[in-house]
Amino acid sequence: MSAPAPAIVITTGEPAGIGPDICIALATKPLPGRPIFLANKALIEQRAGALDVDLTIETLPSPAAAVAHADGVMQLIDVPLATEVEAGKLDRANARYVLELLGRGTALCTSQDASALVTAPVHKSVIDAAGVPFTGHTEFLAELTGTPQPVMLLVSDTLRVALVTTHLPLAEVPKHIDATRLERVITVLHDDLETRFGIERPCIRVLGLNPHAGENGVLGREEIDVIAPTIERLRARGLTLLGPTPADTAFTGEALAGVDAVLAMYHDQGLPVIKAAAFGEVVNVTLGLPIIRTSVDHGTALELAATGRARADSLAKAYELAFQLANAAQ
Repeated sequence: MSAPAPAIVITTGEPAGIGPDICIALATKPLPGRPIFLANKALIEQRAGALDVDLTIETLPSPAAAVAHADGVMQLIDVPLATEVEAGKLDRANARYVLELLGRGTALCTSQDASALVTAPVHKSVIDAAGVPFTGHTEFLAELTGTPQPVMLLVSDTLRVALVTTHLPLAEVPKHIDATRLERVITVLHDDLETRFGIERPCIRVLGLNPHAGENGVLGREEIDVIAPTIERLRARGLTLLGPTPADTAFTGEALAGVDAVLAMYHDQGLPVIKAAAFGEVVNVTLGLPIIRTSVDHGTALELAATGRARADSLAKAYELAFQLANAAQ
């Protein structure tokens, strides 16, 4: 008897944003596997009505009750809100609801009741305003799962970009580029490209931190003191690494030939390139976790909530990749 199709948990994110909208749109599409949405049922009913979407909501008594997806049916685990939601208007009272979605989704995956987690966007500021320090999904999920070194990877159809540092002020970045962190990030990236993406001997191009990769120390010494020695040490262990490469030429066709992933030193060094090339179809994957987690490449877009103008393309891509990775892991 064959194993059941993977169950994929989808958190609906910030309730005042477009998370509920794009999850409703996703539920109307043909989907592989057994999608399980985590959301407040009344909110989804209200938002589906505002969007004039014909949606059937089936409340699950347990994750095991999830069945193969049917277009227009949302299989949902009902999670209570703290207060009523007004589309487009943040309310810190519901910050704990957002974190509850993430906590439940993670728990379902770590208990193996589900095979992967897909997350709709959250709004960092409202969570912080509620008194919960929160810099992003990547860091929060790492803490929940006890992961020492999570790695953010953005994936499009033609490019993969990973980050050494994620949500840090730019002035803080250099002090976080040290040999220990860099080695851990490269190792996680290399290992997950092999084990999760099935790439044999992945080739990773590592960017420099400074303009022109420091230009022999004239524009900064991080390449000489940290990045290049770490690359050489890992090459000696058999990893295929290129660099440190100046960021301004690393994304040319010639530089990307044969490269499986580019490793950027900080958030806005690598992400603008992949988002400019494929925004709305990029998937955010958190590597290094004991679970599979994917997400969208955009924010909560409060101004689009309940208007019918939000696109679900990135969420659909995130679901598709989560299913592929979960299916391959079975």
